[in-house]
Amino acid sequence: MTKVLMVLSAASHWTLADGTQHPTGVWAGEFLEPYRIFTEAGWKIQVASPAGVAPTFDVVSLSEGGVGSAERLSDFEARIAGLQNVLKNPLRLDAVNAGDYDVIFYPGGHGPMEDLAVDDDSGQLIVEAVKSNTTLGVLCHAPAALLAANDKATGEWVLKGRKMTGFANSEEELSGLADKAKWLVETRLVELGADYSKAPEPFASYVVVDGQLYTGQNPASSVAVAERIVVDKS
Repeated sequence: MTKVLMVLSAASHWTLADGTQHPTGVWAGEFLEPYRIFTEAGWKIQVASPAGVAPTFDVVSLSEGGVGSAERLSDFEARIAGLQNVLKNPLRLDAVNAGDYDVIFYPGGHGPMEDLAVDDDSGQLIVEAVKSNTTLGVLCHAPAALLAANDKATGEWVLKGRKMTGFANSEEELSGLADKAKWLVETRLVELGADYSKAPEPFASYVVVDGQLYTGQNPASSVAVAERIVVDKS
């Protein structure tokens, strides 16, 4: 059976450039939709977070405006309620081993920009995944977690030159947070040497596959990136 580790941010806020804390966490659909798709494929899923802290879901991602309809919001809320045993007791990120999993998947939300971007345990998990050619899925703002993936032996970023996408600067600008941020995902990936690309239009679904690295640009890419992983692993 295919084993999946979903790595979730433990942050409940994102510290902006002026020091204020913007409430955030995990973007609900970016966790729930891949979780559903992997479950429907018959895969075994475990969840991990820094220090095993239960994740906070971004309140906007659990609002009617954030999900698109009252019906979809009710569905998301019911699915989260049904997963409370999983969400309340994540594995500790410092206790997981990349070699135990066939797929490692990072949902987004601004949370990863607060904690996973500077989390050494997460960074080394990604290093191990890259070196062992383990399937790695990273969605929306979660490519922030890739920033910590430095090889301890060489100090080099292990994803330099790899094709990828992530939440675009233009999307952050349209969200009204670009000028308040300490840094932006697209900018940092490009600075580190990623071969970054994005959809022609903001917030359109866009997936980039480079070997066993699967990246999705934004929330609209949640289903597409997870389905692509399932198809390629089948």
